[in-house]
Amino acid sequence: GSDAPFAWGVLKAWEAMRVLSPDTCRPFSADRKGLVLGEGAGMAVLESYEHATTRGATILAEIAGVGLSADAFHIAAPSVEGPASAMRACLADAGLNAEDVDYLNAHGTGTKSNDQTETAAIKRVFGNHAYSMSISSTKSTHAHCLGAASALEMIACVMAIQEDVVPPTANYREPDPACDLDITPNVPRERKVRVAMSNAFAMGGTNAVLAFRQV
Repeated sequence: GSDAPFAWGVLKAWEAMRVLSPDTCRPFSADRKGLVLGEGAGMAVLESYEHATTRGATILAEIAGVGLSADAFHIAAPSVEGPASAMRACLADAGLNAEDVDYLNAHGTGTKSNDQTETAAIKRVFGNHAYSMSISSTKSTHAHCLGAASALEMIACVMAIQEDVVPPTANYREPDPACDLDITPNVPRERKVRVAMSNAFAMGGTNAVLAFRQV
């Protein structure tokens, strides 16, 4: 995945939607003011387990499952049920229970509505376990790289599994009662990560969720 949105027309279009932060990206923090755009790229090699073992590859993680939904709720405003449906589908495809997930890389853009809606969707899918697993938004560090975001966040999940370290939600300053989950504020956390999930939501209600498992 790659994207390079730093062009006049693209930046003005995002500015017109009034979702850009005037300073920095603070996902889930009560004083968050919007997202920060970024440019970047991420790449991973995907292959079958049999092919990887035959050639003696170092396997970093397994893609255990994927979930997709298209709720068409609104061109820009997020819904609860669309993301929740994608997360449920991902768990089912991976053959995982909600309690199996150790870390969730949230979509976490830093806008008021996205972070509250995503928190509500996570609670709907994970129930009480939503308060036990580690969650973070790495967009607080690498910004929202649009078409590159999912690839970068996939790499964050794979490295969390490799290193048993949950990346933090940077810039967090104030608790938001509507975003009351463990969002790993500011400091990386050592934790055994056997299963990680990554949320990716987009305009028009298109939602994708990936699950990664330790091999």
